Amino acid sequence: MPDAASFTLSLHSSIHEIDPADWNACAGSDNPFVSHEFLSAVEDSGSAGSRTGWLPQHAVLRDEANAVAGIVPMYAKSHSYGEYVFDHGWANAFERAGGSYYPKLQASVPFSPVPGPRLLRRPGSRVPFAVLGQALAQACRELDLSSVHVTFCEEREWEALGDAGWLQRIGVQFHWANAGYASFDDFLGAMSSRKRKVIRRERRDAQAAGLSFRTVRGHEITKPMWDAFFGFYQSTVDRKWGSAYLSRRFFSMLAERLGDRVVLMLAYDGQKPVAGALNLVGSDALYGRNWGCRGNWPFLHFELCYYQAIDFAIAEGLSRVEAGAQGEHKIQRGYLPSTTYSLHWIEHTGLRRAIASFLEEERPAILAHMEDLATLSPFKRDGDGSPLGSET
Repeated sequence: MPDAASFTLSLHSSIHEIDPADWNACAGSDNPFVSHEFLSAVEDSGSAGSRTGWLPQHAVLRDEANAVAGIVPMYAKSHSYGEYVFDHGWANAFERAGGSYYPKLQASVPFSPVPGPRLLRRPGSRVPFAVLGQALAQACRELDLSSVHVTFCEEREWEALGDAGWLQRIGVQFHWANAGYASFDDFLGAMSSRKRKVIRRERRDAQAAGLSFRTVRGHEITKPMWDAFFGFYQSTVDRKWGSAYLSRRFFSMLAERLGDRVVLMLAYDGQKPVAGALNLVGSDALYGRNWGCRGNWPFLHFELCYYQAIDFAIAEGLSRVEAGAQGEHKIQRGYLPSTTYSLHWIEHTGLRRAIASFLEEERPAILAHMEDLATLSPFKRDGDGSPLGSET
């Protein structure tokens, strides 16, 4: 097995410094969020850059023959916004003690709490995850930064870097699992009678509001559709007192570069679009991203973001729907708790010790909370008492 001495690391301030074929060979085709197409759209649209404080520092690992063996999408950040794995408390504590937490390195997909690979390896390169982790820690050290954070990574990455000394953190999202359903009614048949009636009522009330629904993909999405959706996106940001990181150009670039992997679900009041939900399609999953609405209609959010997504996944034969961060209300709609993973390399010994202690206390609490959430499953129970359709 090759060791760290067999590779060299370089950091790149633009994704365009890296050959797209090399990038996608490492990223694979399963998860669109780590593709060259998605991440270049984030950069080229100005969504990740000096305006938003996400400065590209993509890591490329080359072998002795100077061939690209691994890539990590990474950003230098002077804040902790747009990440969904919150470390503001760590930063505040370190700075109160006289340290400088920022800038830091963030290995992630900007503004997207979508689990997936973060340590991208070219098939056949045999580069261990631990070597990529060593390279990132060395870059942190040489740049005199406080830390490196790898968020929403895969469990196998989490385990490998945890064994190499990185601090491990877990979180929870809510995902829908397709148990081979032939239709939405088939899915409802796996639920308890009471929960089934609630969902049917919600769908009936949403449909009875006089709205019509349309699902469009890739180049079917017109400029007026994107204009309307961008307005919905801004409206959601305004209501949540957030920042509109994604520019209007980003959405058009997304459809141009990812084609039919981009799915926009729209609700119309007559000829006027009044709400929309943006999704991306992976090899076996539908990923819900952004949503917005102008107006107030009963259960429209549930219909457009959750139920229409399930309809789409069943029709396309996808195994799951990942509907983004937060939202315990998703459980009653068939989206069950699923563990998410992140890794943290902390340079300062004292800060590292304090964060390790915090994480040791946090993890049992999260696991206990997930066990409690699992009892809220709307699905019928199987022979051993486990809810049907459950996901680990």
